[in-house]
Amino acid sequence: MEGGGAYGAAKAGGPFDLGRFLQQPQVLARIASAVFALVVFSCLIGEGYSNSPISSELFCIFNRNEDACRYGIGIGVLAFLACIFFFMVDIYFPQISNTTNRKYLVLADLGFSGLWTFLWFIGFCFLTNQWTLAEPVLIGADSARAAITFSFFSIFSWGLLIAFAYKRYKMGVEDFDHSYVDPTPEVSTPYSSYPNISHDSYQQPPFTQTAEAPEGYQPPPVY
Repeated sequence: MEGGGAYGAAKAGGPFDLGRFLQQPQVLARIASAVFALVVFSCLIGEGYSNSPISSELFCIFNRNEDACRYGIGIGVLAFLACIFFFMVDIYFPQISNTTNRKYLVLADLGFSGLWTFLWFIGFCFLTNQWTLAEPVLIGADSARAAITFSFFSIFSWGLLIAFAYKRYKMGVEDFDHSYVDPTPEVSTPYSSYPNISHDSYQQPPFTQTAEAPEGYQPPPVY
């Protein structure tokens, strides 16, 4: 992960290096999460619904439970869109000079990744349960297994995004602590800016003694 600035990003205003950007762990995990989500909702949209030979009405191949197909499609589409959004955030993140905005984006990434890790776990369990209860089908079986498999993979990819977002957040907190300076100034002694003046070096200026009349002086007589 590239350092040099707050929350694990390069300092604002630096040049963008595409090759170095694509090598970052959180970027690779985000691309993998987007691909997994794309596979899940594509399989469910393409072959997640079927019909019986005697009827043209479509039904969800996961035990005819419409909620199973809707759930998988819903979290898959939202996960894919979220990956695109945070991918763009990762690109422009080093150009954000405000550390507060960086903090909010990292926290949003952390919270969303945690939520979607939990939702993918629920989706994997839900789809697996409904598939084991479903009647055997000829069309869409491979797509159903692919949706279940990549739902399982998504749990770990989004879990990695949690770890990377938390690491970025900790880096931002540490940078703030190390760069913090107490703004309270020290109380200085009055007139401390004049070090050459002291009470010990004070001397009485010359010619301050009162003039006295010379001894034996007499005023002239008056006639």
